[in-house]
Amino acid sequence: MNLIIDIGNTRIKIAVFNSDELIYNEVITKKEFVNVTLNLIEKFNCKNAIISSVGILKKNEKDKIKAKINVIELNSDTKTPFINNYGTPKTLGVDRIALVAAAVLKYKNKNVLIIDAGTCITFDFVTKDKKYLGGAISPGIEMRYKSLNTFTEKLPLLNAEEGSIELIGTSTETSIHSGVINGVISEIDSVIDKYRKKNKDLTIVLTGGDVNFLSNKLKNSIFANPIFLLEGLNSILTYNLQ
Repeated sequence: MNLIIDIGNTRIKIAVFNSDELIYNEVITKKEFVNVTLNLIEKFNCKNAIISSVGILKKNEKDKIKAKINVIELNSDTKTPFINNYGTPKTLGVDRIALVAAAVLKYKNKNVLIIDAGTCITFDFVTKDKKYLGGAISPGIEMRYKSLNTFTEKLPLLNAEEGSIELIGTSTETSIHSGVINGVISEIDSVIDKYRKKNKDLTIVLTGGDVNFLSNKLKNSIFANPIFLLEGLNSILTYNLQ
């Protein structure tokens, strides 16, 4: 059994895989991390783990886990199943590394564009011959709402809402919703269109915290996969254990 740990800025995603099959996952707080992790190691008899961290985890917390299980900490030097042609590989986020690994594993011999809609919206492109070329980073939905409130005197702080988003806002609130949500949808669809013009047989994967909110709003056909990053981390762990 493989233990997968994805440490974000505020929350931690933790999962257990049996080979390529996800058998358990949950989202926990940093205060719960050590106790939950140790319990899962014992419950599922996990032998190997991978930690991907964009947040900060105390050294003593890592040491408690490492005392119980073989751990790989994902970084730019970790062996991956793709060729990294990023211009500054040392600065490539571990989350993006994991997503590209998942694309190479699940969509063999395909050109893949991975769109991760979370705190930021990232676009990552990997070719059918496993060459990662790079992509783009853009503000996510929540960040856009917060920026309008932070950098103006009178605009309120809103959150994304389910339901119809009108093109023409008839109040300050509906105008903000129109600008943020229609802007994000138009941006993603436009980027997909540009990639499709340059790459035949392009597979599009949408993942991240806003995947369910966005998946039925895009005009382009996509594969929506909320656990794509976890699958990528598991594939990197397996690759390094071979």
